[in-house]
Amino acid sequence: MVLLFGTAGTPISSTGSDSLSGIKRVYELGLGCMELEFVHGVKMKEETARKVENLAKDLDIKLSVHAPYYINLNGEDETRIKSRERIFNSARIGEICGARSVVIHAGFIQKDTREAAYDNIKRELILIREQMDNEGLNITLRIETMGRISQFGTLDEVLAITEVDGVLPCIDFSHLHAIFGKNNSPEEFTQILGTIENKLGREGLNNMHAHISGIEYSAKGEKNHLELEKSDFNFRELTAAFSDFTIQGTIICESPNLEVDALKLKKEFEKNRLNDL
Repeated sequence: MVLLFGTAGTPISSTGSDSLSGIKRVYELGLGCMELEFVHGVKMKEETARKVENLAKDLDIKLSVHAPYYINLNGEDETRIKSRERIFNSARIGEICGARSVVIHAGFIQKDTREAAYDNIKRELILIREQMDNEGLNITLRIETMGRISQFGTLDEVLAITEVDGVLPCIDFSHLHAIFGKNNSPEEFTQILGTIENKLGREGLNNMHAHISGIEYSAKGEKNHLELEKSDFNFRELTAAFSDFTIQGTIICESPNLEVDALKLKKEFEKNRLNDL
């Protein structure tokens, strides 16, 4: 059980843009995981997914998938139905790939109260999990913390929604920071990890899946991702908190310079681990 670092999609330095090239490059770089980006649709065929599974297994690269952006489980009837289909298809192909998690942007609050949106999204996730169970899909659904208050995905919301079996959080620390510019100090990182442990127990820290990048934000929240060094995000302090809590799992870097910052995060974490010994 270790903490692995990797990229959101194929590294920039890969010889090809496809997932197989990406997995090979992640391995060459000494990283340990990669997130398959289905964000513009689940276009991977089953034949390719099996090749992805075999290669990732041979190289010991852990995989996750990111479901399409066009999901709103708190939308109107047709929107919810299509959202369910996109999540299910992500899970189906993801499981063939050997991925362990499907990361999901669950939806928007819109004109509802946050409580009503929670209930609607919970109901949809239960339906999706039932369909997955009927098909024998065991891959975990992970609801991501989001970077705008108009979206479902506060830390409390993604932890509470784990009451649905087969659902866990994806903690995007940069998104949490983008909300009002908070969650960017050692004390706040400690509070976040402590909150996760209090809700999910030690297993919540032993099976983490997180996103990190630099981030630009406004009063409304997230604007776009930045390179770590070009942002105000205190990633070094965050990796120190990871070390203090001995977290395990996968950390996916979403910075524009994917592998450079993923390797930087890994180096900082390993430096902190050595200092703690």
